[in-house]
Amino acid sequence: MDRFLALTAFAKVVEQGSFARAADKLGISTSAVSRHVADLETHLSVRLLNRTTRRLSLTESGQAFYERCVQLLADLDEAEGSVRAATLVPRGTLRLTCAITFGIRHLAPAIAAFGAAHREVSFEIELSDRAVDIVDEGFDLAIRIGGIGSQALVARRIGTTELVCVTAPSYLARHGAPRTPEELSAHACLVYDYLATRDLWRFTDAAGAERAVRVRGPARSNNGQMLTALAAAGLGISLEPDFIVAPHVAAGRLVPLLPGYRGPAGPINAVYPSRRHLSAKVRSFIDFLAARFATPEWSLNGDATDPPRRRPRR
Repeated sequence: MDRFLALTAFAKVVEQGSFARAADKLGISTSAVSRHVADLETHLSVRLLNRTTRRLSLTESGQAFYERCVQLLADLDEAEGSVRAATLVPRGTLRLTCAITFGIRHLAPAIAAFGAAHREVSFEIELSDRAVDIVDEGFDLAIRIGGIGSQALVARRIGTTELVCVTAPSYLARHGAPRTPEELSAHACLVYDYLATRDLWRFTDAAGAERAVRVRGPARSNNGQMLTALAAAGLGISLEPDFIVAPHVAAGRLVPLLPGYRGPAGPINAVYPSRRHLSAKVRSFIDFLAARFATPEWSLNGDATDPPRRRPRR
């Protein structure tokens, strides 16, 4: 027995005073309505309705049950309405994770702007450079640089980033600037341990040809901010994402190298578990980020709409 249908049929029969009129309201046959009510009476082991050829009337037990039934159905309608509203209006807590540097520099201002416009949304944020399992750990959303991880996840591109070769003016004063990627092999290079190619730095020249060079130097790290700080201090040359180095370039602490050559580029993705039943809070926030980062403030080249070539990670 479908208890919900049985309760609905019973309540509608009482309200309409007829099995036939109740059937019309529910869009089912009269026999189906009669069967639902009979099944309910059998389940409860009590007669709910007195039936005659001319009229229906509630038994004492039927009257008490009807009053509770109406309240239950009203509560259910209210619960369903609340859930439906949540799919239309952003509300509730949005749990998300993001890499540390991008999260602090660019995601934090975006969250503040979104939150000011959507007061019913709150955030729980975990910043981590580890590969967070958003399904097992209960996150609604992850912002990822480059690869999205599991193919079971859904990704929407919200921006792009590119690796940029930079160093400090003080380093250039001592060692001069490399003119081609191949000349980097003679320079002190600062290596990011999580880069897929590590000691092999790749570039694309103006003709679209790939140029690769094996590099080495005085320091390596698993953190892009550390390598950028070392480069700004004059220790060597670093290949880091534009969203990390852009403020240092703007302030003159770092200088872009190798004009005419481009470092690996890749997408910044909003990643979530499923396309189905995506809540309003997640959908609206992703739309907001895509619009905000369409022309990224961190781009040093002014053409962030180029298709991604390789996928840097930070």
